[in-house]
Order: sequence, then C-alpha cells, then structure tokens
Amino acid sequence: MVKRIRVAVVAALGVATLVAGPVTTASAGTGKADPAVSDVAVSPSPVEVKGAETVKVTFTAETGGDASAVTGWIKPELGAETEFKLTRSDDLGSGKARWKYTKDFNRQFAPVKWTFRAVAGNSAAKSVEFTVKQVFETDFDDIAATPAVVREGGLITLGGVLRQNGTTGWAPLPNARVHLAFRPLGGSYDRLPGSVETNGQGRFWFKAKATRTGHWRAEYDGSPTSLGARSETDRVDVKAALRQSRIVDFGARPDPVDRGDRISVRGRLLLDTQYGWEGYRDRKVVILFRADDAYRWTAVATDWTDGHGRFGADLTATRSGDWRAEFAGAEGVEGAGSATGHVTVLTPGPAPERADSRIVRFNASPEPGRYGRYLTFTGSLQVRDGHGWEGYGAKVRLYFKPKGSHKWQYVKTTRAADSGRILTKAKTYRSGYWRFVFKGDHDFYGDTGASDHVKVVRHRR
Repeated sequence: MVKRIRVAVVAALGVATLVAGPVTTASAGTGKADPAVSDVAVSPSPVEVKGAETVKVTFTAETGGDASAVTGWIKPELGAETEFKLTRSDDLGSGKARWKYTKDFNRQFAPVKWTFRAVAGNSAAKSVEFTVKQVFETDFDDIAATPAVVREGGLITLGGVLRQNGTTGWAPLPNARVHLAFRPLGGSYDRLPGSVETNGQGRFWFKAKATRTGHWRAEYDGSPTSLGARSETDRVDVKAALRQSRIVDFGARPDPVDRGDRISVRGRLLLDTQYGWEGYRDRKVVILFRADDAYRWTAVATDWTDGHGRFGADLTATRSGDWRAEFAGAEGVEGAGSATGHVTVLTPGPAPERADSRIVRFNASPEPGRYGRYLTFTGSLQVRDGHGWEGYGAKVRLYFKPKGSHKWQYVKTTRAADSGRILTKAKTYRSGYWRFVFKGDHDFYGDTGASDHVKVVRHRR
C-alpha cells in the first residue's frame, strides 16, 4: 500500500513538471524576461526655442527585464543621428526602471520633425516623433526720423530695417508687417493707425503728421516663427505752425509813364493774427522788376514796412515791364509775394516849348487830424500865359512824407478843375507832411507845391 502511494506521488510530480515547464522558462533558461524599452517620451513637446534662449529637453525611456543600459538617438528629418546614453533615474519595481537624458536645444537645431528612439539590450528599439519650433529673435537697425525739426502739421518720415537672427545669423526680414508708435514728451507710447510691410531688404518707411514734440519708434508684433521687437526711438522737435502773410494793394503808377519820369511802387504787408489780418511792421520787402524782353526778375529796391505794413519806393522809369514785391518771411511766418503790375514806359518826342506852372494855396485840414479819419486837401493849379497866371485843369498827385522820414510816398491822383481848383481827401494814420505835385504836360512844365504838416492824434482831448 505504501509503495503504491509513492509511485502515485512520483507520477503526479512528473505530470506537473511536463505542464509547467513551457510557461515559466525564459529565454536562455534564466527564468527572467529580456531587457527591453517599453515606452519613450520627449518633454517638452513640441520643443519651442525662442530667440537666443536655450531649452532643456528631457528624453525618457521606461524599461523592463532589469535593463542595465539604455542607448538613445535623436535624428532630424534630414540629417545625421546623434547617439547618447540615458541615465537610470527611477526604479519602478519588478525589474522596471525609468531612464533619462537631458540635452540643450538652441537656434542651431533645425525647425523640423525629429525622431527619438531608445534601445535596451538586444530588443527592438522604441521610438517617438517630436517637433522643434524656432521662434527667431528680431531687431531694428538704422532707425531715423527726419527731419529732426518740423513745423506743426508738417510730415516726418521714419525709416529703418527689420532683421531676424536665423540659423545662419542676422539677415533682413522681408514681408513683415511693421507699426508706427509715438510718445509725446512726458507721455506714453501710442500706436498710430495703419502699418507698412518691409521690402525684400527688410526696409520700411512711414510718413506721419507731426503735431507735438516727442519720440517715434517702429514696432513688430512677431509671427509664429519670429519674436516681436521694438526699435530704438528718434526724437523730432515740433515748432509752432507758420503764420501766413500776404501783400495787398500792390501797384506801380502811373501807367503809362514817360521815360525818365518817376514810378511810384506801393503796397501793404499783412500778417494773419488771432484778431484777423493786420499790418506787419518793421519787415523788409523787396521790389522786383522784369523788363518785357527779359526772363529774370531783378531786385531794384527794398523798403521796411511802417506800423501799418505799408511799404514803397519811387524809381526812375527806364523800360516797360512788370513789377512785384516779395517778403521772404520771418521766424514762424511764411513769406509772401504780391500780384504783378505792368507799366508801359513811353519814349517822349522832342520837348516842346512849355510855359511855367505853379501850385498855390495848398492846405491840409483839419489840424490836428484824427487817426484813421479823412483829411481834406485844397489848392490851386495855375499856369502862366501872356497876361499872367490863370487856373488850369490837369492831373495832380498827392504825396505824403511821414515825420522823421526822408522819402515822399505817392498817395493818389486827383484832377484840378478847369478853374485850377484842387480838392481831394485821403485817410491819415501818421503825423507828417503833405503836398501836391503837377508832373507837367506838353504845354506846361511841372511844379511841386509847398508842403503842409499835419499832426495826427488818436483822440481829442
């Protein structure tokens, strides 16, 4: 009975060995699984390199079968593999472990798809793809705002070059959208509406209206492959806008005139003020002449305006031609030119025998005169005949010489009645001397009458 039981046990054990043998026996008869990589990972993924910074990328592999070493490779889509050894970092139990390798990625790494693969022992490699994105740094060069000084409301130009520091170094960045920003003194930057695109050489130009003194700069917002940038600033000083001036009441008289006679050129310079157009005093005005057969204007006289902006000159008539006046402008004031006036100069024939003339009983009233009011001028033009003096009807000119001046200024032309009586009026603004002048004609010589002084006051006491 005992012997039969022992045979049965031995038989049972034999059956058990035959069933369990194929399940528990590992390769090479060790009873353990071969070392192998079960999983791989890349962190961060994707790898984004911004500008000149360096990104630390960790390559991870998990293994089983008590792996003693893990080898890894990284490779871009086009390019050679880079091999490295991973370091065991964590024991996960049951023969499993985690392995790591850290590598610095910078702008030298191509922005393409890469592959990371790892292998342990003689097992098959495990791989994963990851993407490298390069966001290159950008910067502005040659920033300049011109002109450095501009009148209020005038245009300035801001220009420069946008560059990108790519895999091959700094190079112009074409077709990039650039914005313009302005900061007034003591203020903050404000972006102006609109933008421009850089050309093939990365260059750009803005035009903008300058209203205040301040700093100008260019701004680039960046793109998926390039970082934004702000340029250096350039200052533009804004001066007050030019005020306007103009020349009115300009004329050259008489027309026509005999060669050798005097031409009176007169006008008035006005300035646009907050109160309207007013006389612009103490400003130099140039009188210009261009003969009928000439192409160029020639400066023939200058005069300084009086308190009401009036100016003028008396010149000898030599040739027919055009007359005009110019004011070159002053600080904060734009220059002006007058309308053109033409005078025909006649060549007189042989001087006829002429008799004398005279102007008598000249008087200017009232005295004193009121500022801006009319004065009345009277007198008599007489000519000599065989029996004495008699009245004569002809054109007579009124002249004025301000007190303290040495120049007589033409005012107007009137006509003496056939009786010789002269009567006319003119407004007065300054104290000074008045007189009538008869230029003469074919029958009688001319004459300059005596002068009469009138003091001008702004109000009566």
